[in-house]
Amino acid sequence: MTGPTDIVHIDAVALTEAAAATFAAAGCAPEEAWTVADGLVEANLFGHDSHGIGLLPRYVDNLRQGIARAGQSARIVADHGALVGMDGGRGFGQVVGEQAMAVAIERARATGVCVAGLANAHHLARIGRWAEQCAGEGFVSVHFVNVLSRPLVAPWGGTDARLATDPFCVGVPHAPHPLVLDYATSMVALGKVDVALAAGKRMAEGLLLDAAGRPTTDPAVMFAEPAGALLPFGQHKGFALSVMCEILGGALSGGHVQHEHPHPNPMLNNMLSIVFAPDRLVTRDALARQVGELAAWLRGSPLAPGATAIHLPGEPERIAARERTRDGIPLPRRTFAALAGCARALGVAAFDEAGGGVPGGARGAP
Repeated sequence: MTGPTDIVHIDAVALTEAAAATFAAAGCAPEEAWTVADGLVEANLFGHDSHGIGLLPRYVDNLRQGIARAGQSARIVADHGALVGMDGGRGFGQVVGEQAMAVAIERARATGVCVAGLANAHHLARIGRWAEQCAGEGFVSVHFVNVLSRPLVAPWGGTDARLATDPFCVGVPHAPHPLVLDYATSMVALGKVDVALAAGKRMAEGLLLDAAGRPTTDPAVMFAEPAGALLPFGQHKGFALSVMCEILGGALSGGHVQHEHPHPNPMLNNMLSIVFAPDRLVTRDALARQVGELAAWLRGSPLAPGATAIHLPGEPERIAARERTRDGIPLPRRTFAALAGCARALGVAAFDEAGGGVPGGARGAP
């Protein structure tokens, strides 16, 4: 098990700068390096460590292998006005995702709605980032994503992995921050299993199967050979939503669905996004008023034992961001050591220098 002394706390800005320097040394242009680093660290700030800076060594390795490609842009391959298809060319998802959403927002501003497909993006990471980009411009968005990694999730009624974690996301503009639903269609994302393994923790019951199809709480089964499987959330309901993410996010984006393949790409995403202007349906004031009425109604419920508050989607992330901006981003020392080692291999000492970013935090980390 991991104790407090096994955790380091790093200032978010220092962590972003160190990551950007590492990506630049790996072959990314400065602006691209910063965009990728910023997207990863933002995931940590919002409490989603599974999609955060711990992925940097894997990204660098994928870049080295040609699985990810530096300097790519979202290229329009099908243009029908309010329906547009784009190809990411295996460019970093933090870059091509932002570009694809910019196109969708521009089209939705002109027509009221845009259905945008983005195929062949290297790891779009936290999908809520794209919903927030749309919401920041006043648009509601719905996102279906599939993942062409090795199979990770068992179909409902099955005992081995056949699907991936296939995220689903909805964003609604609101003040002081958008409401964002963003989750994998598995019980947990693979990254959260990796985080538990790095921290020396067991998983909760009901999340994992081992390679023989038996329930387990050991996160190591997902990284063994043969590997185990995650379970879909909500039993048949999560499985059915994952199937739709495969069809809408995979097939209809211009990408591909999960199927038997000897060499699956470990971090390739496809996404279908529906972006629309809510004020073409109701006024902005009416939407804000009704969200407020709903929030007040929900928060009026007596709290269950152990609960401290009732939060709307997107609120826990803002709470985490405030705490982690103040206290630094917590990382297992093992993760910090991997980041520093990856950077050193590229001739960069950035993470060593970032180690003292929060008083009492990462000083003395390897």
